Amino acid sequence: MVSEGIFMAIEDLDLRFGSVAVRKGFITSEQLIEVLSIQATENVENNTHRIIGTILREKEYLTIEQIDEVLKEMI
Repeated sequence: MVSEGIFMAIEDLDLRFGSVAVRKGFITSEQLIEVLSIQATENVENNTHRIIGTILREKEYLTIEQIDEVLKEMI
């Protein structure tokens, strides 16, 4: 299905975003695992998908400036 392919692409970007944030030292691996778990739970329970950066910001693990820096590196 096309929608499954799009969803997988979003998941890949989320994982890549998290990996870059860990590599830059902005978050720990444990924090990444925590927010991926939150994201997965929300996906199943609420049928919604929030991007990792949003959850990391909400938990105050990343600043807006750090999010921008990660996104720039992903381009």
